[in-house]
Amino acid sequence: MSPVAVSLRAAVLCLWAWMGLAAGDRVYIHPFHLLVYSKSSCEQLEKSNAETPKDPTFTPVPIEAKTSPVDEKALRERLLLAAEKRDEEDRMRAAKVGMLLNFMGFLRYRALSKTQSTAGGAILSPTTLFGTLASFYLGALDPTAHRLQAFLGIPGEDQSCTSRLDGRKVLSALQTIQGLLVAPGSADSQARLLLSTVLGLFTAPGLHLKQPFVQGLLPFAPVTLPRSLDLSTDPDLAAEKINRFMQAVTGWKMNSPLAGVSPDSTLHFNAYVHFQGQMKGFSLLAGRQEFWVDNSTSVSVPMLSGTGTFQHWSDAESSLSMTRVPLSENAGLLLIQPHRASDLQTVEALTFRHDFLTWTKKLCPRRIRLTVPQLALRGTYDLQGLLAQAKLPALLGSEANLGRASDAHLRVGKVLNSVLFELKADEGEQPRESAQQPEGPEALEVTLNSPFLFALYEQDSTAIHFLGRVANPLSEV
Repeated sequence: MSPVAVSLRAAVLCLWAWMGLAAGDRVYIHPFHLLVYSKSSCEQLEKSNAETPKDPTFTPVPIEAKTSPVDEKALRERLLLAAEKRDEEDRMRAAKVGMLLNFMGFLRYRALSKTQSTAGGAILSPTTLFGTLASFYLGALDPTAHRLQAFLGIPGEDQSCTSRLDGRKVLSALQTIQGLLVAPGSADSQARLLLSTVLGLFTAPGLHLKQPFVQGLLPFAPVTLPRSLDLSTDPDLAAEKINRFMQAVTGWKMNSPLAGVSPDSTLHFNAYVHFQGQMKGFSLLAGRQEFWVDNSTSVSVPMLSGTGTFQHWSDAESSLSMTRVPLSENAGLLLIQPHRASDLQTVEALTFRHDFLTWTKKLCPRRIRLTVPQLALRGTYDLQGLLAQAKLPALLGSEANLGRASDAHLRVGKVLNSVLFELKADEGEQPRESAQQPEGPEALEVTLNSPFLFALYEQDSTAIHFLGRVANPLSEV
């Protein structure tokens, strides 16, 4: 058995064991039946494949073509509409995808953190990571499609159509998950969270992409920008053009800009995600405050502070405290602080696992005065590197079959995920939790002025949107 097959099989078996799939004499239902093709869909596909001509294609316009800036408010409204239209099946499908992306997110975060010192920060978006791989699945044919499906955590028990993942269902579920995060919840809530995802598909000149493939990406990334440019003559100039283009379109300042493209590649896939959250009832403290990077080094940073009833738990044995800050009725920000800064790596390994959200069951309401840094975290990572760490360097390599994306043989270069995560004060609405405020004369002081961990999740689908480590709020990840 090849190393690729061994790695995929190990991941699948681990996920199935975690789920505790039922056995016995009950009627068998595929555990991911909401995400695979139904029998009727398979019959329709077979009929359409026999009757319809080849998929229409188009040539991406040059990167110099005029492009309108991203309208983040319009993107938010689109996500809200998707969340409002969801039915029970959409909700169940989102929960399944949320479980899968969490599992993948913790595995890949662990791999990402191994490449970085704990003295530095880290940030990863499990939803963007999962959506990127699901996008490639949408454009793949076997054997690449079969391998990607297994890597996504949905085993194809056989080669039949009804065991195959329906990529459009997955990307639609991701849109629901995104919409649930930014949804304010109650009609009187003033919470306004922004979540914007932009895809850049950068191809060699003259290469044709299939229209159904690009259109299929729109639920996950409504702003998908196929653009062509010379990738081979001057790779550094090509990278500079891509960076300038994305900066002009999004207006987001990202760190670690693309340093160079692979001269023999014909496709570079860049996913950019921007989150902006406001902490209800928090205000910006006057003057900068000390944040201790280590026992002997501090930096001056802007800090936010607010008093309210928050879910909180502290445990001496685990040497950590955890506080949940509601950013809306659906979105929760979990802040995890080691009792000793030297225990950061141990606490990260203990908490950032597939059972992470079970820790929230330990939380209890507590009146707290919470002080945290104002954040503007930027991070970029190459999925090709993460796949290599997972012993799957060939999954999107030169032999990958992406025949649903293009009739040409695509040679994939870098596959980047770039994250901009912002956390600011919102003095207009007081913090509140559903639990009753316990009586108590004084608020507990919780100050995150040393390295800590955070996770942003949506509680309906339980999908974790961001995982991160803040080692120095002034340093880019």
